[in-house]
Amino acid sequence: MVKFSRELEAQLIPEWKDAFVNYRQLKKQVKKIKISLHPRLDSDASTAGDEEIPSFGISIFDGFRALAAGFSSTSTRGHRDLSISGDDDRAEEVEPVECRDVEEKSFFNKLEKELEKVNKFYETKEREFCERGEALNKQLQILLDLKKILDEHYRRRQQSRCSSPSQGAFLDRFNSAPISDRTSETDEPVSDSSTSPAISEEVISALERNGISFVGSAKSKAKKGAKPKAATMRIDIPATTPGKTISAITSMVWEDLVNGARKEGECGGGGDYISRRKIQCAEKMIRGAFVELYRGLGLLKNYSSLNMIAFTKILKKYDKVSKKQASSGYLKKVKRSHFVNSDKVVKLVDEVETIFIKFFASNDKRKAMKFLRPNQPKESHMITFFVGLFTGSFVTLFTVYAFLAHISGIFSSTFEPGYMEIVYPVFSMFALLSLHIFLYGCNLFMWKSTRINHNFIFEFNPHKALNYRDFFLICTSFMTMVVGAMVIHLILRSSNFAPHLVDAIPGTLLVMFFGTLICPFNIFYRSTRYCFLRVIRNIIFSPFYKVLMVDFFMADQLTSQIPLLRYMEFTSCYFIAAGFKIHPYETCTNNKSYKILAYIISFLPYYYRALQCARRYMEEGYDPNHLANAGKYISAMLAAAVRWKYAFDPTPMWLAFVVITSTFATFYQLYWDFVKDWGLLNLNSTNLFLRNELILRNNSIYYVSLALNFMLRLAWIEAVLRLNLGPVENRLIDFSLASLEIIRRGHWNFYRLENEHLNNVGKFRAVKVVPLPFRDME
Repeated sequence: MVKFSRELEAQLIPEWKDAFVNYRQLKKQVKKIKISLHPRLDSDASTAGDEEIPSFGISIFDGFRALAAGFSSTSTRGHRDLSISGDDDRAEEVEPVECRDVEEKSFFNKLEKELEKVNKFYETKEREFCERGEALNKQLQILLDLKKILDEHYRRRQQSRCSSPSQGAFLDRFNSAPISDRTSETDEPVSDSSTSPAISEEVISALERNGISFVGSAKSKAKKGAKPKAATMRIDIPATTPGKTISAITSMVWEDLVNGARKEGECGGGGDYISRRKIQCAEKMIRGAFVELYRGLGLLKNYSSLNMIAFTKILKKYDKVSKKQASSGYLKKVKRSHFVNSDKVVKLVDEVETIFIKFFASNDKRKAMKFLRPNQPKESHMITFFVGLFTGSFVTLFTVYAFLAHISGIFSSTFEPGYMEIVYPVFSMFALLSLHIFLYGCNLFMWKSTRINHNFIFEFNPHKALNYRDFFLICTSFMTMVVGAMVIHLILRSSNFAPHLVDAIPGTLLVMFFGTLICPFNIFYRSTRYCFLRVIRNIIFSPFYKVLMVDFFMADQLTSQIPLLRYMEFTSCYFIAAGFKIHPYETCTNNKSYKILAYIISFLPYYYRALQCARRYMEEGYDPNHLANAGKYISAMLAAAVRWKYAFDPTPMWLAFVVITSTFATFYQLYWDFVKDWGLLNLNSTNLFLRNELILRNNSIYYVSLALNFMLRLAWIEAVLRLNLGPVENRLIDFSLASLEIIRRGHWNFYRLENEHLNNVGKFRAVKVVPLPFRDME
């Protein structure tokens, strides 16, 4: 049977862990009470434990030994009792009672503090969620009023155009389309010049009823005795896509250049317009906010029930130890406390369900529950079976490949050099990708084991996100396919098949990989594949997309996959050149354009990360830390450029530049890794050179990780040494260094999310705050 302390640890909300009742501490206090009730028995047991003779099994003399031990203890106690005075006897009787009273008083004091802590946290969160619910109700009412006004606006426009026969077909088609589909038909603003004053005033009055006030509205001006002025409505839609970003920039420029130059007496109003497209975005935002509110309320209900169970369990333990029923009165007090007795959360849950079913699910409860309470994913043991199967297949095929490679002598200098120069980069690309997938699976396993809520940090849907078993399955199946292709390629090459047919095997593997990645059918983890493609799109167009945690986390992964990108570039170049009947190897190694492209690819990931930092600097209140972070990636780009130049011009001057720029970039990166990303090297920490809160219990693991990250950051020294090795050895060293960098990145991933998780825990942040579209413009 699982102990309740472990069960509580497994079920509590990780971000609210410090707000839960400290069950372990209270349990230790109960144990102290137990010891105070039986001090002599406890001391005898500890003495017996210290003098215990190792047991070698059951013996027929055990009974005699027990009898002798009992006689010895009795006689010893008798001699000791004779030597103790009567006053000492009375002291021994009083001392356990006093000790018990002190421990019981301490226990109830701590219990009272824990109850107060739980009540205070519950009241804070309850008030926060109730205020959020009220705000969402106002937002929903504004949305409904606007949609009603928009429908009336379009109805009036249709009536005014009915006299035009050329628009009859369009109007019929518009009327038959639902509201969510009419945006593509027409997206004209409500607050343009064609809008009647009655509509504008209706919009303003409807919104002001819900607490939204407007600068320059007729109602507000009338209060001041000023001349009424036409108003425009603003809807805050986050600039998460290129279109919204460009629209937001254009709107700001228009407002600064035009509206600021207009006189007070003129009718103002460039600004933002109300359109169906914006209303749809606002509706989506409000729906997401209701889902997050419902999730938060569910967490708070779970918090209340778990704490109630914990208090009940600990009081029962106290009754069992103290041999009295003194806790029943305190248990009634716990049941009367706010976190148990309040029904606001339950009522708000019912209200959210009713609103969501009515306004966001067309009165379809089943459809609403798919959003509010999606089904939990079931873990299948078949995945574990296939992981084991593919792992065994991979080991077998790799053994066969190593045996065939040794027989054919592909690693010797006499073997055809084309194999190492052409085929090896292709298969190295797949091997590095598989290694990264495997390490990410290890990250998922460690995050799950340590209760790090990575799905919440990355804003993944926990019901669709893959677990570590899925990533191990992808890795093992992928590597089995790659090694199988390597074996087939080597056998056909040794059997003197046509070279163009043999060399088509790596190309076929590459086409299969990209075909699977973009496959539109719902197979092979389609939601995850498309999520990956969306993240890559967001990285490439970094200035135009809102930067989320998953975006810059993936961009950091790309900075460790520069060798893979270079291999991918060579592979694409090789097969494209072969398709055009050009000698592919010389084209992809000696061509000047190819070398320039290789240089660009070397610093593109750093460039994307710097752009993301610039975007976050603009969006997050001009935080200078984002500019400092961008400086880290710019220094890495500069160091990569100097090393690239030194590779083609190995002069002492460029060597000095390499040492200076690479050393500066390395220590810049190390400082950011240890202090900013991992949150370590805190000089005031209770843990030497670490931080106060640590998830891993063994501190030495952190020190080893610091040293390992430091050593792996110095891989650029190999480029300076310029070791005189053969082509095979150079390829193996390049592959080994690339693998070590991926291992460093996988190692970095765990501590990066550990630090992010601890930040969420420190702020009790377990629910995502969705921005609301309508706000008070004043």
